[in-house]
Amino acid sequence: MNELLIIDDDITFCEVLGHALRRRGIGTRHAHSASAARALLARHPIDAIVLDLRLAADNGLELIPALCELRPGVRIVVLTGYASIATAVEAIKLGAHHYLTKPTDVTTLLNAFAHQPGLEPVMPEAQPTPLDRLEWEYIQQALLEAEGNVSVAAARLGLHRRTLQRKLKKRPAGLG
Repeated sequence: MNELLIIDDDITFCEVLGHALRRRGIGTRHAHSASAARALLARHPIDAIVLDLRLAADNGLELIPALCELRPGVRIVVLTGYASIATAVEAIKLGAHHYLTKPTDVTTLLNAFAHQPGLEPVMPEAQPTPLDRLEWEYIQQALLEAEGNVSVAAARLGLHRRTLQRKLKKRPAGLG
């Protein structure tokens, strides 16, 4: 990997991750919006991307196909603090190479770029998924299907809009 693009609206996070990667001999560039990411990708030979799902005014999921079109063969690792099975599946379908949750370390991130999907068997979790995590993932799937519209998602879930908004503010433990 020669040069990596970090797409995240958190400037401090970009600087810290960029510094850690440069110490390992990997050149980095930073973009804090979808338009800045497209511009950098068009001008520079980027071969790997770390992408946040929630950018200030943009949706990271919607950006994946554009990035793949601008740079065919680029490896994209989605790194998010708002993880759910629904967004993980959607990211992979759209062309992401791997999906990780924040916080993570640089070694795990670099291993994700080297990961070859489908080569190792998927092992079941040792313990059942907690109920609050299942509920969170179900809500995230409903939001994804409602294209982010809380009112529509609430109606589909049979909840009042305010109830859904309260649930969205309470992320389960382990999701940051």
